[in-house]
Amino acid sequence: MSEPSSSWGSARAPSHARRLHGAFVLFLLVSLLLMGLGGSMHTRMLALGEQIWPGYYSLDPGADAPSCEVDVDIDKRVQEELSAEKEEDPFGLGGDGPSKEALRSSIEKNVERCQERHEQYEAMQERITPVLVAYKTVERGMAEWLTDNRSLSTYLFIMLLGFGAATAAFANHHISIRPPINRVDWVLAEGGQLVVNLLMVYSLYNYFGNLVDTPDTGRLQDLQKAWMVMFTSLAGINLVRLFSMPADLPRGRLGISSPLAIPLYCWMGVMGYLYFSNGGNWDTAGLGVYLNQLTKHASLFVNIGLYVFVGMMLKQTTIPDRLLAVVQPWQLPPATLASLVIFATAFPTAFTGASGIFILAVGGTVYDELRRAGAGRQLSLATTAMSGSLGVVLNPCLLIVVVAALNKEVTTSELFGWGFWVFILSATIFTLMVTRSEKEWRPRASNPRLATKQSLRALKPLIPDVALVAVIVFLFWLVLGMEFNEFSAPIMLPIIMMALVALDYDGGGSRVMGTGRRIAIGAGESAVHVGALLTLIGLSMTVGGVLERSHVIAGLFPAEAESVLLVVLALMVMLTIIGMFMDPFAAVVLVSATIAQPAIGLGVDALHFWVMTIVAFELGYLTPPVALNHLLTRQVVGVKEALVPEPDAPNLYRRFQRLILPLMVMGTTLLLVGLVPLLFYG
Repeated sequence: MSEPSSSWGSARAPSHARRLHGAFVLFLLVSLLLMGLGGSMHTRMLALGEQIWPGYYSLDPGADAPSCEVDVDIDKRVQEELSAEKEEDPFGLGGDGPSKEALRSSIEKNVERCQERHEQYEAMQERITPVLVAYKTVERGMAEWLTDNRSLSTYLFIMLLGFGAATAAFANHHISIRPPINRVDWVLAEGGQLVVNLLMVYSLYNYFGNLVDTPDTGRLQDLQKAWMVMFTSLAGINLVRLFSMPADLPRGRLGISSPLAIPLYCWMGVMGYLYFSNGGNWDTAGLGVYLNQLTKHASLFVNIGLYVFVGMMLKQTTIPDRLLAVVQPWQLPPATLASLVIFATAFPTAFTGASGIFILAVGGTVYDELRRAGAGRQLSLATTAMSGSLGVVLNPCLLIVVVAALNKEVTTSELFGWGFWVFILSATIFTLMVTRSEKEWRPRASNPRLATKQSLRALKPLIPDVALVAVIVFLFWLVLGMEFNEFSAPIMLPIIMMALVALDYDGGGSRVMGTGRRIAIGAGESAVHVGALLTLIGLSMTVGGVLERSHVIAGLFPAEAESVLLVVLALMVMLTIIGMFMDPFAAVVLVSATIAQPAIGLGVDALHFWVMTIVAFELGYLTPPVALNHLLTRQVVGVKEALVPEPDAPNLYRRFQRLILPLMVMGTTLLLVGLVPLLFYG
């Protein structure tokens, strides 16, 4: 049975259509990037202006000359004031007016202040030059544009999400347990999306109706219109595709596994709608209310799109292949190579924002290299699925930034500090388990000296890439005053990766045109993944809303607990289950709103809680029935390759190693991270 073909995701797509598609996505991404840079650029312009022209803030080329008079006859003015006082109160009913001396003193002070204003104005005019006027015009224009277009990034985000979701619909890339493999599956998948998209339109329309009667909600009303346009368009796509299925799809039959072809976000949407329309809060508007969490935290979710773009740009370079070429001379056995992959890929995972993004970017390369080294299919799949899991606790991973942004009890420095040791722990556990099961772990290179020389030679092509990254980071610091950290990474990394793509180009023809094509292709691929991920996140928010409003989670926590140990054990189970079914970012929003404060109130340390939560989520992403990281691995490796049965495996572990090994590693890590800190509680 074959997978349905796609005109958007395949190489058969018309090249001009793919380029146009990629160019539009690139325009949206670059626009969001510039919006993110706008504030930093304006701040830097103000600081630079102050350095070049001291007192820059007070220099105003358009200022008018003071209207007060400096050449004043004080005696005459005093007499005028006294005469005016007498005319207003000829009978002295108001009591004694101001004395002549007091009037003189007041007028003299006013003249002095006026003289100072004139002197300041003249001094300012002497310092105003054509260069300052031009600089001030640009700086003020930027400030006004940023002020007037604060909401523009939100609408650009909705456009990116809508375009990405449409692309994912055309390419059959919305995340599901398995893809449609026959006509029945196709009808269920497209029909399910059509129903949920129409439910979203209906819910958003009801939410819009509620907002119309609420004062000061004009901006929110406009956002609902944008969301309705997006979901109406998606429903139209599903309706067309429902009746235009690929000709090569077999007829098939409705079976027990057929509903698994329906994208996960559809199940979440149906669950949310059923709850909110049957006694839940806001009636049918509930889906729309929680979907708006995406725009409420738009700046955070925009970063997901930028990180996905970074991952797809990495895929457009030969950097992963060149890095693997460094270790190839040592002829590492599968266990050692798998361990090295786990250690080495954690850091780029942190730079791509989340584990799934890294798998989408280079999971195929990792899998192929492991297979080339002789690793079994099951070990290769397990390592690929985990290659993006262990780095989410490392700096500058976006998931940690979201946790710190929503929870003031912890900081990014604390989470990243302890996260590093959690990474070392989990990677070490993986290494011990793999080397124990695979037995062989020593490098096979017969001549270590020669292997060292070859590895050093393979490092030379990477030197220009490292130098380019260093130069760009330095320029950001020099020009914009931005240091590379978890907050600036979403802005700096896309620019760095586009520069690396340009440096990496070695094809024929124009370097500019070749680089542009590769960047456009990467942008087009990122649209597919952004659409699939953010649609899943948005509908995950509705599931979070169901759990929050139904008070299911809050009801599990007593007002007091006799044992923190029991609380932690319950949390480990609960958080893992949440991770099994929800996207990580939506799960963080849910846990922040429902679980975090009750758990901390029962005596669990805030830092301990959140480190444990992240590890539990990663265990959930590797745990069936959903196992998001395995789904993404299957997507880059191919369904046929990922689901090849291995009846000749010597035991159950070998037959299902791709599932069991990650569960053993992350399960052990979670137990240690959850329980060991309790020994140090006061």
